[in-house]
Amino acid sequence: MSYFNYEGNKIFYQEIGEGKPLILLHGNTASSKMFTPIIPLFSDNYHVITMDFLGCGQSDRLSEWPADLWYEWSKQVVALCDYKGFEKIGLIGCSGGALVAINVALEYPERIDAVVADSFEGIKASSSITEQIRIGRNYAKQNEEFCSMLKVMHGDDWEKVVDADTEAVVNHAKTVGDFFHRPFSELQCKILLTGSAEDEMFPKDHYEKLFHNICLQTSFAESHIFEHGRHPAMMNNMEEFVSMCKELFD
Repeated sequence: MSYFNYEGNKIFYQEIGEGKPLILLHGNTASSKMFTPIIPLFSDNYHVITMDFLGCGQSDRLSEWPADLWYEWSKQVVALCDYKGFEKIGLIGCSGGALVAINVALEYPERIDAVVADSFEGIKASSSITEQIRIGRNYAKQNEEFCSMLKVMHGDDWEKVVDADTEAVVNHAKTVGDFFHRPFSELQCKILLTGSAEDEMFPKDHYEKLFHNICLQTSFAESHIFEHGRHPAMMNNMEEFVSMCKELFD
């Protein structure tokens, strides 16, 4: 297993394939293991890298998670790039990982070739969605299949990971609000926005409104909404999603 040090903590990462670096970023309550089914579809063309953000998966645990979570996670991505000597990368972020990918693109534009942001909440936290997430996670912890999946993602302490994640999401909505420190008008790389019309996490027409708003702010953005699929869209529409990504990155 491979690790690198970040501010006194160890972050787990793995590498598969050869070619241009392509980093896949997992979402909240997940780990890099979520990408196991899709990695082979990318690794024949790219040097695929996955990582577990601090507090998740096989990375070190934290006593307290930062409220500005997705901005802080973006620093971990850049630290990995520095450690590996990557000058330019492609990024694919899923759900919370999409917020991280966008933060990296906005804060470190010189490091980014292109970005795919899949199935994410928006530009600013919504109090109603945050409450839905909090209630939904507490309810889901009573589901045996959900608990088994999280144990695979994180290990025996999966419940502590989920609770810490949820607390960070709630704190962010209360104290920070904005997911990004810079506006989309400052974006300097191509970005593909994807989501599913059937996403159970968000209200109907969520992606139509969000993607339209973002595309008005930058000419670098394009979007695609899959007709079917639960959250996240990329894992429910893998072949079409991968094809679109390869067209963007090539």
